[in-house]
Amino acid sequence: MFSPDQENISTASTKVPVKYGELIVLGYNGSLPNGDRGRRKSRFALCKRPKANGVKPSTVHVACTPQAAKAISNKDQHSISYTLSRAQTVVVEYTHDSNTDMFQIGRSTESPIDFVVTDTVPGSQSNADTQTVQSTISRFACRIMCQRSPPYNARIYAAGFDSSKNIFLGEKAAKWKTSDGQMDGLTTNGVLVMHPRHGFTEDSKPGVWREISVCGNVFTLRETRSAQQRGKMVENETQELVDGSLIDLCGATLLWRTAEGLSRTPTVKHLEALRQEINAARPQCPVGFNTLAFPSMRRKEVVDEKQPWVYLHCGHVHGYHNWGNREEREGRDRECPMCRARGPYVPLWLGCEAGFYLDAGPPTHAFSPCGHVCSEKTVGYWSQIPLPHGTHTFHAACPFCAQQLSGEQGYIRLIFQGPVD
Repeated sequence: MFSPDQENISTASTKVPVKYGELIVLGYNGSLPNGDRGRRKSRFALCKRPKANGVKPSTVHVACTPQAAKAISNKDQHSISYTLSRAQTVVVEYTHDSNTDMFQIGRSTESPIDFVVTDTVPGSQSNADTQTVQSTISRFACRIMCQRSPPYNARIYAAGFDSSKNIFLGEKAAKWKTSDGQMDGLTTNGVLVMHPRHGFTEDSKPGVWREISVCGNVFTLRETRSAQQRGKMVENETQELVDGSLIDLCGATLLWRTAEGLSRTPTVKHLEALRQEINAARPQCPVGFNTLAFPSMRRKEVVDEKQPWVYLHCGHVHGYHNWGNREEREGRDRECPMCRARGPYVPLWLGCEAGFYLDAGPPTHAFSPCGHVCSEKTVGYWSQIPLPHGTHTFHAACPFCAQQLSGEQGYIRLIFQGPVD
């Protein structure tokens, strides 16, 4: 086992790039339904770039002067344009910042976007069902600036620069002049952020959802997602991301995990060991007495014949059986043979995305109604988190499939029967 110092020496000598953190899209259980490809994946690592590409505001051009027009069209110059009226545009030029790395997130597949994100369809098993949805995610949704020196702070801003290195806030976008004479604004559907209290640990508690402006200021939420009137500025809060911060892009929600936080999180190998441990205990169906087994993590969409199923009202785990009246055969509420409680009867799936786990506890609980299994602390945390849904509602959802949680708690403790012999 390495001591921390030895580990640092070994990584320095092999020139592993510094990792700032990772963004993980909620609703995917370890990969996109049709597999991760290029910049479209369920998890994106932000690593120190060979050369800094960050930018910071410099010259402000008020009104449409030739210089302002030039700044917009000059491809080597980043700029943000605020259209106040047809006659007046304020253009803020941005200059190179050698101390930061910039990463951009959005729906566009154009080259300035580092991480391509599409709308998450709750419970979807393939990308086919997502294609028909009219996307509410902005093409250039947000940008994250990471400090290139320790402690590698990451800050989030609404909107991303397009292929012409421009952010353009049209007449209809909410925008204003700040007290110090600078411009700021909000994107159409907004970028919302929630920082958990006490980090992303066993003691975590949900924080309050806020909106982040184009310049990285923090505001209370608008009345509806795309309302013209901005919320109130929250002076004592920051756009700096912490381990466990959630970023909502109106159609997809991302979890930010710091490199340090991930080092304390169980790995996929650890989850695989937990799966084998459960299977080694040979849990049995209390009715058919057949041995149950969670399928391998690679086969996480196909129901296996040994797959455990659960009655969601009581938590008794069985093998699949089909009997009883017509309603039961059609998959409506079913009666548990052990305790006679009536409720949905669903297959259990292991949660394979390790980044969503709060601890390395055994997989003893399942989300309801989807049946994704993970540790008690993990279900307890996610069942308390109100995730934005649509333009003005919030509800708790399973992080592994994005299905809205049901039942009193949103999860259930599993009751396994051991082998009879």
